[in-house]
Amino acid sequence: MTGKTTRRGFFEGSGKAAVGLGLFSTLGARGEAAPLPAGKVPVVGVIGCGGMGNADMGWHMDHKVPIAAVCDVDTRHAGETADRVEKKQGKRPAIFHDYRKLLDRKDIDAVIIATPDHWHALPMIAACEAGKDVYLEKPISHDITEGRAMVRAARKNKTVVQVGTWQRSTKEFVDAVDYIRSGRLGKVSTARAWKVDTFHLGKNQPKPVPKELDYDFWVGPAKMVPYTGVNSHFTWRWFYNTGVGMVGDWGVHMMDIVLLAMSKDTDLVMPSQVSAFGGNWGYPGDDRNTPDTLLALFKFPDFVMNWETNRVGLDGGPEHGTEFIAADGSSLMVWRGGWKVKDPDGRERPKTEAPGWNGKYDHTQNYLDCIVSRDLPRSNIFSMYQTTVTCHLANASYLAGTPVCWDKACDDVVGTAGKDTIPYRREYRKPWVLPYA
Repeated sequence: MTGKTTRRGFFEGSGKAAVGLGLFSTLGARGEAAPLPAGKVPVVGVIGCGGMGNADMGWHMDHKVPIAAVCDVDTRHAGETADRVEKKQGKRPAIFHDYRKLLDRKDIDAVIIATPDHWHALPMIAACEAGKDVYLEKPISHDITEGRAMVRAARKNKTVVQVGTWQRSTKEFVDAVDYIRSGRLGKVSTARAWKVDTFHLGKNQPKPVPKELDYDFWVGPAKMVPYTGVNSHFTWRWFYNTGVGMVGDWGVHMMDIVLLAMSKDTDLVMPSQVSAFGGNWGYPGDDRNTPDTLLALFKFPDFVMNWETNRVGLDGGPEHGTEFIAADGSSLMVWRGGWKVKDPDGRERPKTEAPGWNGKYDHTQNYLDCIVSRDLPRSNIFSMYQTTVTCHLANASYLAGTPVCWDKACDDVVGTAGKDTIPYRREYRKPWVLPYA
């Protein structure tokens, strides 16, 4: 995308924000793709059979969604996931090694993509082109350039994409966002988000790749590095080659709540400048190369937000959370499982529920409904691109060692600072090529 591309042009085709219940207003109405008949349950395939792949698949099966196929480059993961489907649904799904073969199946309507971060873009774009709707794990992309390409693919192919930021569908966060948007807390001047990071990987030497893992395919478009065990399943998150660290893994949840609450709908406010500082100071000498300690400051037109990765929760609070501070000192803190509002003197204030919320409408059901209606889901790809960019900007500033500026109208980094970092763009390893880039 060139600097001449405007935000309006980038989101053209996604429509205008609908009028309705605050958090659940969408960026668009109906797409042009033919919806499933009302009452028909989509047939689903699973790409990526690790922890989140099985969790997402389980939520789909709880909604009586048939799983027709599973795919993973680790044969053990694929086989164990197929076993779970067979036990739950009474029929064994097809097993694939290559996601492209799964996408060739004409009977599959939608896919779950729960691969590592560096493998989100290619399967998602291929699914769009194959006419499949997508439930995509967060963060949507490994870098900003991938995110743009993914949005283009979804827009061009009229794909329904729900991102796995399910906090947008849980009561405490819905209520907290509505409370901030309503103005009941007052004018917010500061927002804070955080997550404790205690992942200590130690020092590890290269070792033989397990026979069940196709490591070359697993690395895919990323840089080929020796297999050590800790740079693959699950702990790939703490290496920039394959993941985005804690600021992307959890920041995409906790900062997303700030962006939602400070916006009118799911077209989010964006920071104009980001500065990040940190290092591997909690566990010096560790194999991980994403920081275990990070403070990032985000400048918005009329408030500031900071992100913190550390060893303990903010102000002795939960190990993750989001907090809003009003000009008069009132505050609202929300975390998974609860939220509270305090007056300037520290006394708790009565809370209120978001209007129209019945407490039963979950993230997976919202996605399944949108597959039929072609409405944009709560965690739609257009909105979650913006949250993911915010996370990438923190990593870009940290790696560049300088502030990074963002222009929402042009949807790009201003100047050159940060553009030579992996959170902005990576060179794909041959033969992999990023479409729509």
